[in-house]
Amino acid sequence: MTNVKYHLALCWGVCLVFAANPTRLPAALTPEKLYQKVLPSVMTLEVETQSGEKFVGSGVLALADDVAVTAWHVVANARTVWAVFADGQRMKVIGCIHQDALRDLALLKLERPRPHGQAALCREQQAVAARIYVVGTPKGYAFSISDGLISQIQSVDGFREYQLSCPISPGNSGSPIFNQRGEVIGIASWTKSDAQNMSFAIPTQDFIRLNISGESRTWEQLGATNSSAPPIKVIKIPHGQDNAADATPDARNFAAFQKWYYDSIGKPVTVVVQEAGRTNIFAFTVK
Repeated sequence: MTNVKYHLALCWGVCLVFAANPTRLPAALTPEKLYQKVLPSVMTLEVETQSGEKFVGSGVLALADDVAVTAWHVVANARTVWAVFADGQRMKVIGCIHQDALRDLALLKLERPRPHGQAALCREQQAVAARIYVVGTPKGYAFSISDGLISQIQSVDGFREYQLSCPISPGNSGSPIFNQRGEVIGIASWTKSDAQNMSFAIPTQDFIRLNISGESRTWEQLGATNSSAPPIKVIKIPHGQDNAADATPDARNFAAFQKWYYDSIGKPVTVVVQEAGRTNIFAFTVK
């Protein structure tokens, strides 16, 4: 009888502990509820480049209500950037606070805060096979949602990246990746063009290290920095060919260079960089 009372008391105590514990993780949301929860934080980025070309990308409010996280390549050559939200609100993006070109990340400063728009952030590494969602602007279709799994955690160029099975298209660059609780776990960066549903995202652990309190640089300042760089001649040589054809323009001709970049995604190439009388040769797969 004493043992029975002891076990009953122990079970009751455990129940009280769990009932009083406010740190338990919330339950997974249905896709419909998750979409409504995260939608205020997601934005379409309308970008005009220094050469006047226009395209769209995506971003998310995840670190502050006036700071967007996106992929650096979306805004690397921007002249103007506007953020458009699902409720129709349109804000000017006044500049870049911090960028990490190596990890393809950027923090953007909005012209004013967006109250109650910040998404929740998950700082823990996610497990392989975890269900995830991406919300962005694939091919210009704004605020589209798709789902998938974390296929694997890969080491790419020496850094951890999530390999995703979500369908991701041009325009999804910079899109937030959400877990089933509606928390941001990463940012969509690139996809393999010669594979099915094989895309990659930068985990939150990388962009929370960026300096959110830095001074914002305007697009004019960033453009001046880029234009002051010395010209670099880049030549693309397909593997297995000895004759070098100058298939890539001057790197400062961003529009042409960007076209070469997207045409080469997923393909092994050799790049010859000629600068200041020196020649360096790099072999890699464009991502």
